[in-house]
Amino acid sequence: MVPGMAQHGRGRGPSRWRQFVGQTRITQGALYILFACAGLSFIYLLGGADLRARMGALMVATGHSLWGQLKLWQLATSPLVETDFVSLLFEAFALWMFLPALERWWGMKRFLVFAAATSLVAVAAGTLVGVLLGGVSYAVPVAGLDPFVFAGIVAYGVLFANQPVQFFGVLPMTGRQLAWGMVAFVALFVVLGQAWVDGAARAAAMITAWAMTAQRGSPRLWWLKFKQYRLRRRSSHLKVMSGGVRGGKKDQKRWMN
Repeated sequence: MVPGMAQHGRGRGPSRWRQFVGQTRITQGALYILFACAGLSFIYLLGGADLRARMGALMVATGHSLWGQLKLWQLATSPLVETDFVSLLFEAFALWMFLPALERWWGMKRFLVFAAATSLVAVAAGTLVGVLLGGVSYAVPVAGLDPFVFAGIVAYGVLFANQPVQFFGVLPMTGRQLAWGMVAFVALFVVLGQAWVDGAARAAAMITAWAMTAQRGSPRLWWLKFKQYRLRRRSSHLKVMSGGVRGGKKDQKRWMN
């Protein structure tokens, strides 16, 4: 029974509708990300060629700009500038309808940390592959929130593996099936289009999402294991000694502790 249904006495329909509306509302952290990305992206997309060139040179990361010119701030700015309008619509849809489920589960702070970590790793990995491939790939931009969105879908598949999902309201599947389907879609897109730079960015973001979400790959779990290992190393030389005074009164202080 949905809370509040019996109190209002209006049946199950209105309560289910209120629950649906509540679940489709965008959360605060997702709204911050959407405003920042949409604002900068619309300025870029609606601006003239000169403005786009200046914004691209300043804010959009490529292998040349990030690693050749050491514009390291682009690790943070590049995910907020989407250069393709269709991709911007897809990212806005995911931030409004899908990714808020992660923020409701984690809270805003961890959700924003997840968004920052997956985006930074994506930009770094994609541009590094551009440097390694050289040629045209050296100037391929890694921009927008696509890597974060796909990473969020992977995280959803881990956290809500058995949760029923209506993909675009048509295709029923579970959270795990949705995640694997997106992984297959990204792999197919990369291979057919030979988009190795974008593929590396998205793959790095999705692997980071799995590491931050899966219990076996949780950074907190590995940190606790490391602390436990250090504690064992630190205490390995200690020995248990019998109590009492040894050597008379002169040694009493020595063995007191």
